[in-house]
Amino acid sequence: MSEQTPHIQAEFAEAARVAALLAGDTESANRVARVAEAIAERVRAGGKILAVGNGGSCADAVHFCEELTGRYRDDRPSIAAIACADAGHITCTGNDYGFDRIFSRWVEGLARPNDTVVALSTSGKSANIIDAVRAARERGLFVVLLLGKDGGLLRDSGDETWIVPGATADRIQELHMLILHSLVGAIERSMGFV
Repeated sequence: MSEQTPHIQAEFAEAARVAALLAGDTESANRVARVAEAIAERVRAGGKILAVGNGGSCADAVHFCEELTGRYRDDRPSIAAIACADAGHITCTGNDYGFDRIFSRWVEGLARPNDTVVALSTSGKSANIIDAVRAARERGLFVVLLLGKDGGLLRDSGDETWIVPGATADRIQELHMLILHSLVGAIERSMGFV
């Protein structure tokens, strides 16, 4: 056995512990169903999903959107979704308006009636996510938040909000991705695709 094995097993055990907390939370499962139906209704009305996050949460937003536009488990029609991960937009906006405005400018340019904004933040304190939520609110969009720790400044800003257990960004992001995968499947079912 490697001297690293106990540390790795501790990582696995902590991931299993926080996943079990989420799995035992009936309200989170109910929230997935509610959010999926609300998003499906908006997509049927011509809306799309816009997802934002920083760092690993940006990668999770991209992953979520590609599961919707491409496919998840089964073939079905594409579902309109876009993650703000375009390097040209991010660097241009960051340079011209400041990093805090990268997501809000994107929402301002792309958002239309019936759209949903899904925002991911492990701390709930990222200024650029806060500004994106403000821009979404000003446009009357449906706002879904996936947060961690105590929810930070975004805690009460969403139409639907998860504040997942976990003390570190990696554990929080793992749970966010579990919720996002569950949400994709539930959206597909809500739209009658599977």
